[in-house]
Amino acid sequence: MADAAVIRTEALCRTYSAGSTAVHALRGVDLSVAPGEMLAIMGASGSGKSTLMNLLGCLDSPSGGRYWLDGARVDGLDRGALAEIRNTRIGFVFQGFNLLPRTSALDNVELPLLYHHHGGRRRDRRRLALEALDSVGLADRIHHEPSELSGGQQQRVAIARALVTRPAIVLADEPTGNLDSRTSLEVMALFQRLNAEGVTVLLVTHEHDIAACATRIVELRDGLILRDEPVAERRDAARELARQAEAA
Repeated sequence: MADAAVIRTEALCRTYSAGSTAVHALRGVDLSVAPGEMLAIMGASGSGKSTLMNLLGCLDSPSGGRYWLDGARVDGLDRGALAEIRNTRIGFVFQGFNLLPRTSALDNVELPLLYHHHGGRRRDRRRLALEALDSVGLADRIHHEPSELSGGQQQRVAIARALVTRPAIVLADEPTGNLDSRTSLEVMALFQRLNAEGVTVLLVTHEHDIAACATRIVELRDGLILRDEPVAERRDAARELARQAEAA
């Protein structure tokens, strides 16, 4: 059944036109993601991983195939319907944080609720934003602007913003790309904790040690799935941080 998975695609394709040439970025991807999985999507440049993320995030529409998100058929919907799905069912985390400058952490996290059915009243929006910031360990930084936060703290604000609408999935595109190794571990430990609490996470990364924090790896090549398998030895980011602290 389509609603047994939070994400399911069948023969998903995306073709772009480059002059008179057709570029087949995705060539028929079958993918199923169960609720509560933490999936890493890997692949070299040009493999199709960014195209797949854009389609799964409803930022683009497929050229062919079928896509169900949280039990609802998505392919073929118009821009307005896709925008509604993005805002209600998907949380996004990007490499560059994408926070509004000169705006507090609380206001940055509250922003998606202005366009969401959960956020009708200001008091409700504040409560949900405070809960999201508390869940990522930033209850004491709610009035700080991005320039007053470290890179890791900025990414935590971005994760809180992704969680505040209580989406079906969180899509994280190279979320540690701008972070040092220790801060990357801190962010991945947070993702692992959220995943243990039931949050479904899809992570695009080119780093094998980051992908090892997931429960499953899907590797793309030339627009097709080359490998789809569980992580044999999952990296425990929190334990590794504790080990580093003891050694310091």
